[in-house]
Amino acid sequence: MLSFIVPAYNEELELPATIEAIREAAAGHDYEILVVDDGSTDATAEIARAGGARLVSITRRQIAAARNAGGRAASGEILFFVDADTRINSEHVSGAIDALANGCAAGSAQVNIGGAIPTWSRISLRIFCAIYFALNLGAGAFLFTTRKNFASAGGFDETLFIGEEVYFSLAIRKLGRFKILSEPVLTSGRKLRMYSAREILGNTLRVLVRGPRAARSREGLHIWYEGRRESPRRTGSIST
Repeated sequence: MLSFIVPAYNEELELPATIEAIREAAAGHDYEILVVDDGSTDATAEIARAGGARLVSITRRQIAAARNAGGRAASGEILFFVDADTRINSEHVSGAIDALANGCAAGSAQVNIGGAIPTWSRISLRIFCAIYFALNLGAGAFLFTTRKNFASAGGFDETLFIGEEVYFSLAIRKLGRFKILSEPVLTSGRKLRMYSAREILGNTLRVLVRGPRAARSREGLHIWYEGRRESPRRTGSIST
């Protein structure tokens, strides 16, 4: 069985399309979808149930904790971690299964951003992704591994509020090869539309300067944790 774990906080606008994309991607396989609702105040839980997903509820407001809760509750032997604003397709599923069958311990995929985003962010992202994926690190938007390797790596570090996917990649690479699929997933560019260059670059620089200490508290991480969402009109632009 394949288990698709979707951490979610107030994702009523993005979640229906994400669940539908997973269903289409997993067609022909035995699979389950788990939505980990981390304290949402909107219709996330109801939408998850309506979409046929299994609901896991926590109140941590932490992405690492949400992913771990889903991993622990999953029934499948292969785990996929898919962000609530990210769309996958059948190539990601088949690519992950093939990679694991050929001896990889885990993997991720290249990332494309959906919708119009500012020029500065598109250039910055292109440079960042070239470096990041060259280092063979997984994107939090999409990660896959086996149940056994997830447990052996200790899951995601719950002392971290950001960057947990980097440490997870490093931990699981000790167990075997880490595969970056060439087929990119499509993830929302909403943060790049909602926040200014000054806010994003300033926040990122602050994290880089402070190092791991900055990742161990929500303080100063409002871009990741304040929960601001786009209007329904703008949310639909992920697929463009």
